[in-house]
Amino acid sequence: MAGAPDPLAGLDPDQLAAVTAPRGPVCVLAGAGTGKTRTIVSRIAHLIHAGHVSAGQVLAVTFTARAAGEMRTRLRALDIHAAQARTFHAAALRQLRYFWPRVVGGEQWELIDGKLRLVGQVANKLGLGSERETLRDLASEIEWAKASLIAPADYPAAVARFHRETPAPAEKVAEVYTGYEALKNRAHQLDFDDLLLHTAAALEEHSAVAEEFRDRYRCFVVDEYQDVTPLQQRVLDAWLGRRDDLTVVGDANQTIYSFAGASARPLLDFTRRFPEATVVRLERDYRSTPEVVSLANRVISAARDRPAGSRLRLIGQRKPGPDPVFVEYDDEPAEATAVAGRIKDLIEQGVALSEIAVLFRVNAQSEVYEQALTELGIPYLVRGGERFFNRQEIRQATAALRTVAVQAPTGELPKLVRALLEPLGLTADPPGGGAARERWESLLALVELAEELAATVADADLARYVHELDLRAQAQHPPTVEGVTLASLHSAKGLEWDAVFLVGLVDGTLPIQHADGNEAQIEEERRLLYVGVTRAREHLSLTWALARAEGGKRYRRRSRFLYGLIPENHPTARVAASATRKRDRGMPMIRHCRVCGDELAGTMAFKLGRCETCPVDLDHGLLERLRQWRLERSKALRVPVYVIFTDATLLAIAEQRPADRAALVSISGVGAVKLDKFGQEVLSVVADATRSSGT
Repeated sequence: MAGAPDPLAGLDPDQLAAVTAPRGPVCVLAGAGTGKTRTIVSRIAHLIHAGHVSAGQVLAVTFTARAAGEMRTRLRALDIHAAQARTFHAAALRQLRYFWPRVVGGEQWELIDGKLRLVGQVANKLGLGSERETLRDLASEIEWAKASLIAPADYPAAVARFHRETPAPAEKVAEVYTGYEALKNRAHQLDFDDLLLHTAAALEEHSAVAEEFRDRYRCFVVDEYQDVTPLQQRVLDAWLGRRDDLTVVGDANQTIYSFAGASARPLLDFTRRFPEATVVRLERDYRSTPEVVSLANRVISAARDRPAGSRLRLIGQRKPGPDPVFVEYDDEPAEATAVAGRIKDLIEQGVALSEIAVLFRVNAQSEVYEQALTELGIPYLVRGGERFFNRQEIRQATAALRTVAVQAPTGELPKLVRALLEPLGLTADPPGGGAARERWESLLALVELAEELAATVADADLARYVHELDLRAQAQHPPTVEGVTLASLHSAKGLEWDAVFLVGLVDGTLPIQHADGNEAQIEEERRLLYVGVTRAREHLSLTWALARAEGGKRYRRRSRFLYGLIPENHPTARVAASATRKRDRGMPMIRHCRVCGDELAGTMAFKLGRCETCPVDLDHGLLERLRQWRLERSKALRVPVYVIFTDATLLAIAEQRPADRAALVSISGVGAVKLDKFGQEVLSVVADATRSSGT
């Protein structure tokens, strides 16, 4: 290892403690932006350099091919080549293929790419239809059940226990699950969940196989441990046996995949399982400005019933930057147009296209931003589309480069690559737009990768470059294509940008409508906002619109998660739709007291619609009736009373005595979801009280 880079160089005290912790169980609670990947890689390198374990005995697992690819790249930079860094599924596939002849025998079963075809066959027979959306939902339920170690026969009871919404009656879903498994097994096929199930079973039921595996791998590292499913934990337990040479890294504040079976419980219970474990907290945030970090801390500090292991408080390490911006718009087109205009401003100020992201809760929100960016001529990428190395132009380019590389051509690498790609569409000037522009951008990204390689690897030639492309393709770790990123909050996990726009922040979207009434789901939605905030390095904008369509009825309310985040003395800004069309910067939205007419300031004043000091005609009898109604509904729904309505909302209703749905929905805290669920009942309570008082 002489001459290898020092894995301890440049680490802060907490990172150093995690890296140099003795062999055995280690739990690293790593907040967003605290350098967890660097810490993981440095720990692996330190253990190897110190002689505690050989590189070939290390198995590091994470949850995405991209993250595994980045880990391998960083390990190579530290002169570590034999250590394995893979996803759970990739590691299991490799092991299952190796042990198959001894465990199963015969020809290995085919691995299927997806479940939809087989699920569709069963669903059709059961009369559940063949719509793609229905089949995807059924497939997702099967994946959740298998990840949660739930058999078909146990599915209905499990759904009831977890209060899980299903795409069809639970018994019908269980029948689809049963039929799917039967079809797959008869065809001697495996799905990705089976890789984990069969790998765990091979190690649990065949002692010789387990002994050989455990002799091969001695040291285990698990990244993003807050996202582990019961099935993945079972595989990890099978890998470990009775050993404890395990390092886990995670952040319970970023648990956002419980709908797919993920749980932070193994992370939070790690010290119960391993009482002697070393626990290290990483809280120094090197990613975001102190202003962004402060907002992130306020988002997550409002979470209810936070376990001790999740109480990380980030400490910003960067220079101060601009304050986060909060803006309200009349409608979604106005919001999208203004966001696109702000993006154009950032680009003109020198922010790279690839360093800007628009993040939303659901993919359907993407369309209006695609249109707004197109109108301004701003290129964009929709994350979650076709993978970079799977694109036709990239496959063609790689094949052409590989053919020429055999001839060992000479010349400056970037110029050589550009010349070879010109016949494939890399013209001197970019095309105007559409598919041709996307192809051009992809090919240009290959040239930029050649420039990057030439700058970092001495004497890099075309053969070395093609090898790098192959490595990245295997890792699904594409180079950056210049364009603004449009992505869902879930798909943004693990990424970061200089500028982030969190859009569509209204109740019913974030938190999502179906989470209402389920406190655990509401808290997961809050963590989703936290993930979004912590993606921003410097510029952060949080926006929402009161209507969906241009000129539509303004019935929406900003997300409940924003209360307490917007400065008390800062009226929420808005931009009128007509002014937005002219790319005006807009005017502040002024809300006035309904009693004295003065400008409102402060969260409680906004909720009540009046200055807190103004006199008001409060119907105390109505307020008591509303409280009694809320108590009865909370008992019936088995939820806390604040889930129905907060005290401030009840007070505002008792003061304003709304007579119809329009008046009721204008009250802060009464969004579209609660209007539909409780609106008529509340109006009846108000009407009865009004008749009783004779007013």
